[in-house]
Amino acid sequence: MESHLKNLRHAVLRAVRSVSGTKTVSVTPAPAREHHRPRKTSKTVAVIDIGSNSVRLVVYEDKTRNLAPIFNEKTLCGLGREVQSTGLLAADAVEKALAALRRFKALCKVMKVGEVHAIATAACRDASNGPDFITKAERICGCTIEILSGAREARLSALGVASGVYKPDGIVGDLGGGSLELIDVRGHRLRSGTTLPLGGLALQDASQKSLKKAERIVADQLNDLPQLKAGRGRTFYAVGGTWRALARIHIIQSGYPLRVMHGYTIPAAEALDFVKRLRRLAASNTLADIETVADARRPLLTYAALVLEYIIRVAKPKTIMFSTYGVREGLMYEMLSEKEQHKDGLIATAQTLNELRSRSPRHADDLIVWTDKLFRVAGLRETDDEKRLRHVACWLSDAGWRAHPDHRGEQALDLISNGNFGSVTHQGRAFLALAIYYRYAGLNAENEAPESVRALITPAMVDRARLIGATFRVAFMISAAQRGVLSHTHFRNQGRKLLLVFDKRASDLAADRVINRYKQLVRLIGRTGAIVKP
Repeated sequence: MESHLKNLRHAVLRAVRSVSGTKTVSVTPAPAREHHRPRKTSKTVAVIDIGSNSVRLVVYEDKTRNLAPIFNEKTLCGLGREVQSTGLLAADAVEKALAALRRFKALCKVMKVGEVHAIATAACRDASNGPDFITKAERICGCTIEILSGAREARLSALGVASGVYKPDGIVGDLGGGSLELIDVRGHRLRSGTTLPLGGLALQDASQKSLKKAERIVADQLNDLPQLKAGRGRTFYAVGGTWRALARIHIIQSGYPLRVMHGYTIPAAEALDFVKRLRRLAASNTLADIETVADARRPLLTYAALVLEYIIRVAKPKTIMFSTYGVREGLMYEMLSEKEQHKDGLIATAQTLNELRSRSPRHADDLIVWTDKLFRVAGLRETDDEKRLRHVACWLSDAGWRAHPDHRGEQALDLISNGNFGSVTHQGRAFLALAIYYRYAGLNAENEAPESVRALITPAMVDRARLIGATFRVAFMISAAQRGVLSHTHFRNQGRKLLLVFDKRASDLAADRVINRYKQLVRLIGRTGAIVKP
């Protein structure tokens, strides 16, 4: 046990250091436009999120289902650290927050942001001096700041999860510095949410930093809560920065091969054991030496673990999924048309990557039609979800061509497995990454994909990824990634033999390398095959 706790403590240290720092994405200023050219309106959208613990600016490329943040910065201000005991936003926290907002306003100006939206959450709605702070903040930001009610904050969190998780079904819990919002979500259907004063800062303040008192507060609030009891056997979606810190600790401790926070999922029983061990570390003051989380994030880990422990005990969910999509993403999703909202987020992102990275983007459409025909003629069964991932793989199939030929497989594997995708599980990521890896690296044993990634999915899914990779190897050898070529071929059964038939216009493309790759493909299907030319 001591060895296990020691390993967990080291994981906590590394995770806290990684989540405590400000994250930014550098932006290269656009070249100066000539005076006689018309100025284009910027499509970028900024969201300023004034939370109880942090104040954050996120700038998105555009309002679409393919939500792409191009800048992301936060400042830990602790606005809500005294609201429960004094009813006020702390004076030094207010000054720090206003200074951050001045910088964010300047950044929006430098980046020529097209729209700026600002929201404030629990600390500002609960503090008696919240309205005064908001007045000053609006003067700085130059826009209206929406103070979210608890119900609206819960709704936006659920919309964020609905936008970033494929067919969600469970309870969304958004843990901030001042409050915990809970809401039931089933696909795009949301129930009414509830808000509770169980944010990390609020708990720390109300309990006077006593974990025993904090536990009594949490138990009183969560035991027998109807909204939680509806989560039995379903997924609990954990939203919020401090819960993301817990997820990173678990990732480091377990040696998990991906470093993607969104969609990271662990069984509820395992999560319960993990948070209980984390609390024992805190009780023994083992966490006291953790550096750099700055008196703002470090102590909140224990309160986040306490709240999650009681949620698991009461709700009895099947799994815990950590979501980086929350209130801000829900706000962006809410701005979309109904038609845009119902688009598949993973497909939207894959199509955008196809446009940005492929030699001939329309070739992916040909590839979808071609693989549809192969699966139909060959009698290969697939579920709707499997078909969806195959189509996504088609859009991603040429994403690695600019890399050095010797390393395309490895680079594509990393790009896709750790990419900025929503609406896909980690198993789905691994499957897509492996399919494209095999498309580039081939199927020889010496080029086998890393075991760490293969272990994320079932052997049957690995076999399917190899099959799709082999299919792409044939298709790209025929077409050289150019549109309008694959349509000059089709598949036909001849007893147990699967024929690939070329018409006259494409017959010269059926050379030895195509034949060898096709033989490899049909062996994976479990058939014999041949190529037919006119």
